[in-house]
Amino acid sequence: MEGRDVVGLAETGTGKTAAFLIPLIETALKDTTRKTLILAPTRELAIQIENELRKLARGMHIFSTVCVGGVNIRPQIRNLARRNHFIIGTPGRVIDLMNQGYFKPQQVKTVVLDEADRMLDMGFIGDMRKVLSAVADKSQTLFFSATMDSTTKNLVSEFLSNPVSVSVKKKDVIDSIEQNIVPHKSSEKFDTLVKLLSEGGMDRVIIFGAMKHSVERLAKELTRAGVAAESIHGNKNHAQRQRALNSFKEGRTRVLVATDVAARGIHVNDVSHVINYDLPTTFEDYVHRIGRTGRANKRGKALTFVSQ
Repeated sequence: MEGRDVVGLAETGTGKTAAFLIPLIETALKDTTRKTLILAPTRELAIQIENELRKLARGMHIFSTVCVGGVNIRPQIRNLARRNHFIIGTPGRVIDLMNQGYFKPQQVKTVVLDEADRMLDMGFIGDMRKVLSAVADKSQTLFFSATMDSTTKNLVSEFLSNPVSVSVKKKDVIDSIEQNIVPHKSSEKFDTLVKLLSEGGMDRVIIFGAMKHSVERLAKELTRAGVAAESIHGNKNHAQRQRALNSFKEGRTRVLVATDVAARGIHVNDVSHVINYDLPTTFEDYVHRIGRTGRANKRGKALTFVSQ
């Protein structure tokens, strides 16, 4: 609220979205000409941020538009011509609209980088630099990340001025998740999973796989084995991913099989279990995966398949 630059370090599920939206809505109500740009790593996260914004700002005449790739750019161009307090987008599409002259970064007074570490992982460093360099010098930057490595630190020192750091300890989040391993013989991996899913309490499960094609195949094999499953991965278009996600959120399917990239920024309430069917490649990926459960004071379980 003081207009300071902020670095927020917190795991997924700790309320980051509300932490930046509530003060920014308050600021927009006081200064109706103020424009805020929120950058997110994935289409799904950008859409979820706008949904949260609509809930929090209901009846306040706060206007927003979502600018993401994988969908028609024309409606986004039309929406940008209207009055907007918030522009929420993915870096690639925002750059496209900027290059074509439809999005004017000079008018932006606040920039939020949500899940900044994920944007860097996904190769958006150049796009992030381009957008931040084009925004007004006196703008406020809010930087949210689950981890802080040397690349992330460099970006903070380059674009944030004397920021206030707010850190939510990793330990607190992990405490709400019971972690265990599932030993298996390589030839019996799938059968072990099916047996596991037949146990009680497996109400809403996200299963992580390593590759797009293996995730798709696993979802089909589970459905054939009598376990209703949907998949989300990079080979699916935006509409297909949204359908799969909605089916999972609304309880029509209780199992969602996902790749790391496709699942970034997905927030689904009451996920009872996360299963690492394929091992994650880094500690950060492991923490991000298991953070899909045990959210908002609820306990969750994370199970990791390990070959005997």
